[in-house]
Amino acid sequence: MRGFCILFHSFLPSLLIPEQGGRSHLTAQPFNHLLMSLLTVGTVAFDDIETPLGKAGRIAGGAAMYISLAASYFVKPIHLISVIGGDFPQQELDYMTSKGISLEGLQLREDEKSFFWAGKYHQDMNNRDTLDTQLNVLADFDPVLPQDARKSDFVMLGNLTPAVQMRVIEQLEVRPRLIALDTMNFWMNTAWDSLMEVLKKVDCLVINDEEARQLSGEHSLVKAAEKILALGPHFIVIKKGEHGALLFYEGKIFFAPALPLSEVFDPTGAGDTFAGGFTGYLAHSGDLSFENMKRAVIFGSAMASFCVEKFGYQRLKGLSSTDIKNRVAKFVDLVNFDAKL
Repeated sequence: MRGFCILFHSFLPSLLIPEQGGRSHLTAQPFNHLLMSLLTVGTVAFDDIETPLGKAGRIAGGAAMYISLAASYFVKPIHLISVIGGDFPQQELDYMTSKGISLEGLQLREDEKSFFWAGKYHQDMNNRDTLDTQLNVLADFDPVLPQDARKSDFVMLGNLTPAVQMRVIEQLEVRPRLIALDTMNFWMNTAWDSLMEVLKKVDCLVINDEEARQLSGEHSLVKAAEKILALGPHFIVIKKGEHGALLFYEGKIFFAPALPLSEVFDPTGAGDTFAGGFTGYLAHSGDLSFENMKRAVIFGSAMASFCVEKFGYQRLKGLSSTDIKNRVAKFVDLVNFDAKL
């Protein structure tokens, strides 16, 4: 059990930034960034959200936005690939640019409308009803990667059609150090063959427990992970919402808890925020070992725990490295124990 305790304490030194002379100190400044780049693909959209704690009408969101903003605390540059209509606010675009997110790959269709989703969450916040979905510009989205983005070191393919995800992969000029992918039940039902082809091309799959069970046909998440890993990915992260996340790799399993919060205002985007924190941290560290993947899962979970504290991405604004360090420390305290047998 002592090894378990030491393992979780090992997350904290990764927040230390070396001083000259090789010593380390905690800093409230932004994280040091290796010369790595991250490519993110997904929606930039409007969300209309109702939860038991309130409503937020027509706020900026979308997978690519949450992924990119979460990752921006760890790595720069970030190349965002998506499409918007002329109705998307310039101030939101300016904010993303201020966070080191390149919008060169964000297509703008002035005379069309942006993707729109409306949903209402149940009392338990784990289930929701989709009230409206308007594809608009997303209906015929064909991603075009700018030249710099084609040489990205890390890639996070947000939840879009497998055909669009494959189109992105095909435009890459060099093999990234890591390609991670998110998908959903809908594509398993409607684009199975295309999804199987994309899975052969990626290194890491990030999905929730329901999706893992459908993809594998297994109820046990251990058996589900074994089957999914045989499809192509080397790693799989299975998100379990308020019950944490599981990481699988070559017979090894790591469990990360979710942080108990007194109030959850809005779960929208939490999974994408997790993916952004996860891939952003990996790009920041440049370390793809299983041990470092564990750290990335914790950092992803920490970023997701911020996201749900306010509507939309508002809680992701203005975080400092001290905020993130303290939140990660709470995860350490949550599971830190010693036992003598």
